[in-house]
Amino acid sequence: MAVQQELWGSETSKAVDNFPVSGERVPVAVVRMLGRVKAAAARTNAELGLLDSDVAERIAAAGDEVAEGEHDEQFPIDVFQTGSGTSSNMNANEVMANLAGEGAHPNDHVNMGQSSNDVFPSAVHLAAAAEATDSTTAWRASPTISGALEPPVAFSTAKSRVRSMAER
Repeated sequence: MAVQQELWGSETSKAVDNFPVSGERVPVAVVRMLGRVKAAAARTNAELGLLDSDVAERIAAAGDEVAEGEHDEQFPIDVFQTGSGTSSNMNANEVMANLAGEGAHPNDHVNMGQSSNDVFPSAVHLAAAAEATDSTTAWRASPTISGALEPPVAFSTAKSRVRSMAER
């Protein structure tokens, strides 16, 4: 996937150079959730009066674009990076600041009130939940698979026995 114009900055470039571990990028689902988390943070910071509403809306719009997959190629960070996801967090900050344009700073505005220790794990958990929900919904909708998701009779019977023993 060729990048037409790099929207990331020096922190992302350093991470690419310093952590070329596997050649596997952070999963797209995680990148997209980073966009959602940062868009929500920008809107919240504006509501709280901490961030200029114009800058916040431009950052949120950038986050929405990232969440919709419009900039997947802008996230070159290796999946194996620092433990807290700092490199991916900074990558998102830099890309979104550049998308937001004049007056949007990666740390001061896009990352306002956030920590890699919170943002990255939240994005990972949200991505996992979304993927699991989408998969489960698809399975339950399939008439041939939905029966396989029901617990076997033996399990139901054993569960009933355990309950009755607990009630004694």
